[in-house]
Amino acid sequence: MITDVLIVGAGGAGLMAAIAAKEEGANVLVLTKEYPTRSQTCMAQGGMNAALGNVSEDSVEAHIQNTLKSAHGLADESAVRFMCEEAPKAVEWLDSIGVCFSRTPDAKVAQRKLGGASASRACYAQDYTGLKILHTLYDRCNALEIEMLAEKFLLELVQDDAGTVCGVRVLDIRSGEQEEYYAKSVVLATGGYSRIFGKNSTNSKASSGDGIAVAKKAGAKLLDMEFVQFHPTGLKSSSILISESARGEGGYLLNSKGERFTNELAPRDEVSRAIDAEIKKGEEIFLDIRHLGEEFIEENLPQERKLAKLYENVDPVHELMPIRPVAHYTMGGIEVDSSSKTNLEGLYACGECANHKVHGANRLGGNSLLEIIVFGRQAGTNAAKYGQKRSSFKVNEQSSRVYEFTSSQEHNYDFYALQDEIADLLYEKVGIVRTKSELLEAQQRVLEIKSLLNEMGVRDASQTYNTNLVEFLEFQNKLAVCEVVLESALSRDVSVGAHYIV
Repeated sequence: MITDVLIVGAGGAGLMAAIAAKEEGANVLVLTKEYPTRSQTCMAQGGMNAALGNVSEDSVEAHIQNTLKSAHGLADESAVRFMCEEAPKAVEWLDSIGVCFSRTPDAKVAQRKLGGASASRACYAQDYTGLKILHTLYDRCNALEIEMLAEKFLLELVQDDAGTVCGVRVLDIRSGEQEEYYAKSVVLATGGYSRIFGKNSTNSKASSGDGIAVAKKAGAKLLDMEFVQFHPTGLKSSSILISESARGEGGYLLNSKGERFTNELAPRDEVSRAIDAEIKKGEEIFLDIRHLGEEFIEENLPQERKLAKLYENVDPVHELMPIRPVAHYTMGGIEVDSSSKTNLEGLYACGECANHKVHGANRLGGNSLLEIIVFGRQAGTNAAKYGQKRSSFKVNEQSSRVYEFTSSQEHNYDFYALQDEIADLLYEKVGIVRTKSELLEAQQRVLEIKSLLNEMGVRDASQTYNTNLVEFLEFQNKLAVCEVVLESALSRDVSVGAHYIV
């Protein structure tokens, strides 16, 4: 069976693309490595930007200019303008399908101010915004009877004799069997790659850059891979995210002396560098929301309180939260045009795996949820139109070969230990502040480890639910992504945004 639109990834962008394609009348199938409601979208807690002007005076033009400024001149203005102009309609649509946005006393969608914004623009649902949007999109997909298959690990893109993408090869994690799914158009919505930083990231282990690595292998162009955003407030011990909403609602950043040392609502790259500088002076850094009061925190920041108590054993109603900057979001990704199409015929991309040129060198807080709705819809709609026009195709035999896993009988090296080594190496030398010499050191070590792949591999010989195999495949994808990140960082001599080089 050949479907019209095949979507790989079931986070917010993938589900939005599925809904849009279905509404175009296309047959849609969604494949996902995990389960839809476990995607990284739920970590976008603070809000979704839209110039509604419900709380303070605002305009679409102000939203555009704030986004361009945060991007340090490396965003495409036409793409930014499109995204910001679509924002009010996107929020209206989400509201109409049941997203439970917090409300003002006069029942309008509540909005809060996030870093880099000139107005209170982020529409929010307490501090569970991404989670509420994700679950509502999932409910909508179920109502539309969109088929979703979980535990499918992306291995390769399949192409026809003309080189046009016509499907994917996946590993069924449950059975261990390789499967192929064919489609007239394919949308990648596989998420970002900040888990290359390991425990120094707010992201789940699933954010291993699979779609980006697979697309690159097939010939897709990547763009701005060096731009990795460090969120200023990850909990010190666990890297669990404490949302920007905590600062948006009035939280302070304090050093060990109890001093405020930066503008808490400056763009994220600036705040992260300010914290990094304090830490290098020997200071510990804390987030303070005690002055907001228990009633306010329970009403507006309940998740932040729960996370701090669970992972750091502090109650932010009464105590300071120890924090540090950690990798959170990746601005780089698969290059797409103004229709969300990649340079590979038949392949579209959206969400964090794609680069729509709207974030540039530094993403504005509140724009990630907006991006997945606006460009998820665009990708799904255009993929559906493309798929409905495409005639039959013949799968290229070479493209359809059985995927061969890299493995070794010798197991001279433990890839888990090397994975942890790379994560710490990247955090130290490819992190908030970079130097060319440290980038070169990191590149050399990554290439050394890559050369050892044939001497490591999978020790578990079982076929069903072989997590050792899945984790090794993720490790290979991370290595491929690390290589490109370092190449991109070394090719950009100018210090800008998240690529701060001294």
